[in-house]
Amino acid sequence: MTFIKSVIIAFSMYSKIPMPQFTWQEKEMKYALCFFPWVGAVIGALTLGWWYLCKKWEIGVMAFTLIGTAIPLIVTGGFHVDGFMDTMDAFHSYQERERKLEILKDSHIGAFSVICLLLYYLIYIAAYSEVEGDRVYLLATGFFLSRVLSGIGVVNIPGAKKEGLLYMFSSRAHKHIVKAALFMQLFLVAAIMLSLSWKQGGIVLFGAAATYFYYYYRSKKELGGITGDTAGYFLTLCEGVIVVLLAICSVVGI
Repeated sequence: MTFIKSVIIAFSMYSKIPMPQFTWQEKEMKYALCFFPWVGAVIGALTLGWWYLCKKWEIGVMAFTLIGTAIPLIVTGGFHVDGFMDTMDAFHSYQERERKLEILKDSHIGAFSVICLLLYYLIYIAAYSEVEGDRVYLLATGFFLSRVLSGIGVVNIPGAKKEGLLYMFSSRAHKHIVKAALFMQLFLVAAIMLSLSWKQGGIVLFGAAATYFYYYYRSKKELGGITGDTAGYFLTLCEGVIVVLLAICSVVGI
């Protein structure tokens, strides 16, 4: 029962997929992060399903791209994009660390968050439209990969503050088990990607790893650690990097 409740907590927290309601207990929250990547598996499955329908019914590239872009937003309710926007406001404020942390807590959005979000999705949509053929399998798998790395960050990178949802989940997580589960899933998704294409899969894995270390460096430098918002920023950025790299592979014929 603890296993099932941990799955429900993960999907209740990180997706808009309807789940049974119950009072969350600490013993179930200890393992919820283990199942966070499986929200990405659902997104990946829906992405592949949409791709198959587009091929079967000869649906155009524009519809494939725009609805494909919308699928993660529909499944998550834009949960991680909200963190991306807050982080962009904080990073581009060029204020002291404490002021940046205050900006992250502010529910209002600033000009930089809107500008950065528009820029992000212009690049994302353009790249998505160039992803062709079997590269869609790697694209779909990328939603799992980004969440595995995000979860690893939660339990490995120090937090910038001792409050908020990220602190609640990281402080209550059974870190040894969660780390083991997430690293096992990382090896699994890496093996799948490399089996699909060792060149393209290797490029995607390298790009995702580079994004993770950039996230670690910038969060420590700017904020002294990570927050729930920066975790959303990383996940959003990582998925963008994956799409761009796959588009480059399509264009140059890798």
